[in-house]
Amino acid sequence: MARQPPLPWAHAAFLLLLLQLGGAIEIPMDRPSEPLHPSSSPPHSQGRSEASIQNELTQPPTITKQSVKDHIVDPRDNILIECEAKGNPAPSFHWTRNSRFFNIAKDPRVSMRRRSGTLVIDFRSGGRPEEYEGEYQCFARNKFGTALSNKIRLQVSKSPLWPKENLDPVVVQEGAPLTLQCNPPPGLPSPVIFWMSSSMEPIAQDKRVSQGHHGDLYFSNVLLQDMQTDYSCNARFHFTHTIQQKNPFTLKVLTNHPYNDSSLRNHPDMYSARGVAERTPSFMYPQGTSSSQMVLRGMDLLLECIASGVPTPDIAWYKKGGDLPSDKAKFENFNKALRITNVSEEDSGEYFCLASNKMGSIRHTISVRVKAAPYWLDEPKNLILAPGEDGRLVCRASGNPKPTVQWMVNGEPLQSAPPNPNREVAGDTIIFRDTQVSSRAVYQCNTSNEHGYLLANAFVSVLDVPPRMLSPRNQLIRVILYNRTRLDCPFFGSPIPTLRWFKNGQGSNLDGGNYHVYENGSLEIKMIRKEDQGIYTCVATNILGKAENQVRLEVKDPTRIFRMPEDQVVQRGTTVQLECRVKHDPSLRLTVSWLKDDEPLYVGNRMKKEDDSLTIFGVAERDQGSYTCVASTELDQDLAKAHLTVLADQTAPTNRLAALPKGRPDRPRDLELTDLAERSVRLTWIPGDDNNSPITGYVVQFEEDQFQPGVWHDHSKFPGSVNSAVLQLSPYVNYQFRVIAINEVGSSHPSLPSERYRTSGAPPESNPSDVKGEGTRKNNMEITWTPMNATSAFGPNLRYIVKWRRRETRETWNNVTVWGSRHVVGQTPVYVPYEIRVQAENDFGKGPEPDTVIGYSGEDLPSAPRRFRVRQPSLETVNLEWDHPEHPNGILTGYTLKYVAFNGTKLGKQMVENFSPNQTKFSVQRSDPVSRFRFTLSARTQVGSGEAVTEESPAPPNEATPTAAYTNNQADIATQGWFIGLMCAIALLVLILLIVCFIKRSRGGKYPVREKKDVPLGPEDPKEEDGSFDYSDEDNKPLQGSQTSLDGTIKQQESDDSLVDYGEGGEGQFNEDGSFIGQYTVKKDKEETEGNESSEATSPVNAIYSLA
Repeated sequence: MARQPPLPWAHAAFLLLLLQLGGAIEIPMDRPSEPLHPSSSPPHSQGRSEASIQNELTQPPTITKQSVKDHIVDPRDNILIECEAKGNPAPSFHWTRNSRFFNIAKDPRVSMRRRSGTLVIDFRSGGRPEEYEGEYQCFARNKFGTALSNKIRLQVSKSPLWPKENLDPVVVQEGAPLTLQCNPPPGLPSPVIFWMSSSMEPIAQDKRVSQGHHGDLYFSNVLLQDMQTDYSCNARFHFTHTIQQKNPFTLKVLTNHPYNDSSLRNHPDMYSARGVAERTPSFMYPQGTSSSQMVLRGMDLLLECIASGVPTPDIAWYKKGGDLPSDKAKFENFNKALRITNVSEEDSGEYFCLASNKMGSIRHTISVRVKAAPYWLDEPKNLILAPGEDGRLVCRASGNPKPTVQWMVNGEPLQSAPPNPNREVAGDTIIFRDTQVSSRAVYQCNTSNEHGYLLANAFVSVLDVPPRMLSPRNQLIRVILYNRTRLDCPFFGSPIPTLRWFKNGQGSNLDGGNYHVYENGSLEIKMIRKEDQGIYTCVATNILGKAENQVRLEVKDPTRIFRMPEDQVVQRGTTVQLECRVKHDPSLRLTVSWLKDDEPLYVGNRMKKEDDSLTIFGVAERDQGSYTCVASTELDQDLAKAHLTVLADQTAPTNRLAALPKGRPDRPRDLELTDLAERSVRLTWIPGDDNNSPITGYVVQFEEDQFQPGVWHDHSKFPGSVNSAVLQLSPYVNYQFRVIAINEVGSSHPSLPSERYRTSGAPPESNPSDVKGEGTRKNNMEITWTPMNATSAFGPNLRYIVKWRRRETRETWNNVTVWGSRHVVGQTPVYVPYEIRVQAENDFGKGPEPDTVIGYSGEDLPSAPRRFRVRQPSLETVNLEWDHPEHPNGILTGYTLKYVAFNGTKLGKQMVENFSPNQTKFSVQRSDPVSRFRFTLSARTQVGSGEAVTEESPAPPNEATPTAAYTNNQADIATQGWFIGLMCAIALLVLILLIVCFIKRSRGGKYPVREKKDVPLGPEDPKEEDGSFDYSDEDNKPLQGSQTSLDGTIKQQESDDSLVDYGEGGEGQFNEDGSFIGQYTVKKDKEETEGNESSEATSPVNAIYSLA
């Protein structure tokens, strides 16, 4: 079996070199774990070449190691503040403390490690570590720039003692809740809290008794058994590894059942048995019905709910509007705590805990807000440019609140740096144009918000280096036939060199077909053939010069076991021979070894190992098992396995099939290709052992190495009696065959592959299938098809000629040649039909004329539906009709109708209806006779909903324009108590008025016209005798200047003046029938009596009598 050569090692990442403009260059010093290929090169020459590049290139400083931002130290040890950096030349270091220069030379306790910026503060000769607390920052500098460390906050660990206190016994009623507070001394870092008895026995915790995350001990309800121990809070401090114990609490439990009967603990109703009243749950922590909590992104969110109650409540957790994140959420402390790890923004929202027992339940809502310290979206990276090149540094971070960005250069604010005409600052980006050597520096980006900061260093280095080869010269690469390999040519240069490969000094560049050149310069040969052997030359070139190197490639024959060992069944004490004959490349050293049961075989005195066989004398039961022949060279290996069965009795079995179980057949072997023709070949194989079940058939499979290397496809099937067959082949396929045997038990393992056979090429005889044209955007059309496989390509360099044109215009065909399986046509009108043709072509010619398919460009949002009509045939129904949009801009997928009922300013709930594209009518049932509807209708394509049209339903025919208050309450005003009372009062007043009128009529009543009139009536007044008019039926006649409506009401035609205005006229007129009722007076009389009349007008009864 052929062995795949190892792939290139990781230093190829460096050899991407200046990958793209703005990429960083780092010269690797690590050796590869193993060579790419066996080679005659000196073992360390490449490492020395890289080391020389490392020593020659200048580089600004880079911080490689530093202490954490919050650096807490043990006061018993010396203080170490780390800061290491690299650069060429090697950088020097200095420190600031609390933003001021820290003069190390003046403090005998402080020293700096050699070739490092790490500070060491030694207290062996005395001193207090607390004196050195503060904020430190390291600066690494060489002549090309200065790099900065983070600001390191140094704090000394503290383990304060517990304050002395005398604790009185805690008296509590059985069944009542209880909280024992810990209140540990504030340590740095915070201590770990746990509860024990004074005799150092742990306090047993369960859902009734548990410790909160703040350290307090909670009893949901106290039982008499809780008096059996005392309770002491303990604090363990990290750095000192000490435990401090608080004075213990002693409980005194008051109970109605003084006997602590242990049998009651398992009683199904323990609390009632002990006379403890049952209570609904209430929260001990947190208190109230709601609280809020803030957590930073990436941290753990811990929510806690502890409840009291009898029986002990159960706690359940929920998130409003969604589910708990199952992959990050876990419950702790008997479900009283919910922990969500690695919090992100989507974890914000409202959570609530539900505490319940058989008496009831309560819940507490916790509003969680997720904020974020700055985190990198695009961290600035070192930039290496050639003179005159452009580049950019990008510092992009996110956070909540949004962080601010501050740029510095060599540790100083960019605003105070000398101006640089080649540098432009655009927010989070610095752009360099036409970079020169003077632009070399180290830039710092500081992005911060109220929750933290990020500081990044990135240097800009300008190099001017001609191409150099980094690998050994004249390497020898040996490769097995038909395998894939890659030839490396590591190089360096600035500006970025271009690299080309040549074979045997020929002038054509190697790229395409069986060759592929990677960006890092490596040349891949997809399938090695005999003719690929030769000398390969790589040439790297830039404007400063060129460099070249050569690699000699030798192609070797694969190692094959052509006579494999066979399964055997032998009697004990006989001699057995297992064959293993091998073909290999004579220039390679062959080694044949044996395994027994997949372990190395020890060849003892009873065994003889030869080059082509293994002989076992005097076979014993322990020799039974599987034997594997391993044939290997320094480049590849092949394996063959057989099973040896040893029979214990001396007589051979009369029926071998009956003596042995049936099994799958062994794989066929010794595949051979003969009768090689242009479109066919004969394949012959030797069947393997049938393992007591006759072989019923064979499956021949093939693999080709161009389109799907390593993937096997079924070619044909043959009966079990056949071991040679003629296979029909397609043009220009590099075939390799294998055979699988089948019996009633199953299929064998595939045979070892045959040698490869490539057929000659021809033009394609078919075109790709499943051609489609569909828009992915409103202004394009993506043409796709199912690519042809290896057996239909018929030749090298398979490609597709894609043609298209507008269907309705019959314009000239557009065409393009494509090597993939898609092509995007841009700048198309919205949703128009196109004619499309896709034709296959290879280096031997074109395929047949393709069929024409119809495709469409991309869809867009449709225009509004036309003629949207709203009709109301009755008070109960509103009918809607519409026409299709004038411009569908695609295939209509339906319509969306949104409507809402409204009554004045009062709006109902919005309703949404979705219709099929063929529906253009809809009816809405009104829920009340007063409300109207506002309808919004839009059409949909697969892009989305388009322009909407809005209409309102008409007002009901008998609906006046009501005031807002009346409209809002019209539906239910008749049921209001005040309305009923008002109607009753009006009816009573009308009744009184009728009674008074009746009384006046009975008296022959006369209405006094004046009591104080000073001017007598004129002689034309026939009815004036005593200053009054007789009441008569003529009073029912209408006044002049008015008209009687159909319902008998009087409507004034021209004037809205009141009765008082008539009295103010100089010459007031009366109707002859005396139906004008009121004082006839001049303005002077009115003014004299105005005060008296105004007081009477406030009483409705007085108003009635004044009319009477």
